[in-house]
Amino acid sequence: MPVRSRATRDARPEKPRTIALMSRPTPISKITLHRLAIPMKQSFRHATAERSVSEPLIVALEFADGTIGYGETHPRPYVTGESMDDAVRSIRDVFVPPLVDFHPSNFGEAIEAAASLPTVDPTGKVITAARAAVELAMLDAYAKAFERSFETIAGWLSEPWLGPPGSAATARFSGVVSGESPDRVARSIRKMRLIRLPHFKLKVGDADDDARIAAAVRVLGRALEKGRVTLRLDANEAWTLEQAAANLERWEQYPIASVEQPLPKGAIDDWAALAARSNIPLMADESLVTYEDGEELITRKAASAFNIRISKNGGLIPAMRLAILAQKHNIQCQLGCMVGETSILSAAARWFLQLVPGITYAEGSFGSFLLKDDVVRRGLRFGWRGGWRTMQGHGLGVTIDASRLAALSDQPPVTIVF
Repeated sequence: MPVRSRATRDARPEKPRTIALMSRPTPISKITLHRLAIPMKQSFRHATAERSVSEPLIVALEFADGTIGYGETHPRPYVTGESMDDAVRSIRDVFVPPLVDFHPSNFGEAIEAAASLPTVDPTGKVITAARAAVELAMLDAYAKAFERSFETIAGWLSEPWLGPPGSAATARFSGVVSGESPDRVARSIRKMRLIRLPHFKLKVGDADDDARIAAAVRVLGRALEKGRVTLRLDANEAWTLEQAAANLERWEQYPIASVEQPLPKGAIDDWAALAARSNIPLMADESLVTYEDGEELITRKAASAFNIRISKNGGLIPAMRLAILAQKHNIQCQLGCMVGETSILSAAARWFLQLVPGITYAEGSFGSFLLKDDVVRRGLRFGWRGGWRTMQGHGLGVTIDASRLAALSDQPPVTIVF
């Protein structure tokens, strides 16, 4: 079990409200969409965007008896092509209609329905961000109603290597350093090393990259040289093929574990060419949205690692399916996150880690390290050495504070009554 320092707070999930076991849950009565604005304690910058406010979209799926399941997503046009308005529209027009007459008789049927949710709309547009929130809300609600654990999902996927303890003993949450000046990079890493984080990801993609990387390497020192800590880079699509090749060749002198998204998504020929030229492993992020993206990256030998993000990839089940694909082809997986996730997505991420073995690098569960508030009664936050507590109970395992959800909304919620 990972160790937690006294100085950090990693919530034990509250015991879920007991619901009499039903052969069939009461019908869905409504779905409510909450658009939030949560101030962050510091701004976060990379080559594609800068953010000082988290803007999650929370989906609440409510049964007639008052049971509510929650899901969360973070639509980003530069990641999946979806804006916030796009996601709201997709939930209303694509995902809600099939749920009107959905009445599962057991949790397995609910899992199957969640797994069958589309990843594209009728026009072919990717809608994985919207899908993630709906899927998580469905799984959370029906797991509570049928008094089942998310562990059931691993069995439903029928891969014998999936399931507890997953990566509970191997995965540690990383420190992520944004595109700051070299001096601020050094200060940020020193601060994170106070709780002995073993893994770091540094944002790159501008003229200060050489100095920024040198500062990180200098501060990490012998621990990095000896492999006791690791350093990854993330370029967020910043470079052309020639720029990326020159940069990676220059940085081969450093023990860099991987470079994430060095090239734009869609440039698959350039990805394959760079992978053939570089001795530093390439990790796909924005280029890995759908299952088909994963297949193409593998076929073209364009990446040796996947950054799987639950909100980006369409939910927990699609994320696990990508991990299954990666395992079959000896592709390393990292569990990533969207900047500013609340404890709803943090809980889903921990379930992923509990069910999928072989993960070393995890991102997220920043909790009050990053956000000034949260929507749950007890927030999730990693602790000493990036350690974390596993989730328990029926559903996601977190309890939403309705008053915080209302206070953090930046506009009136959209309610769809069934």
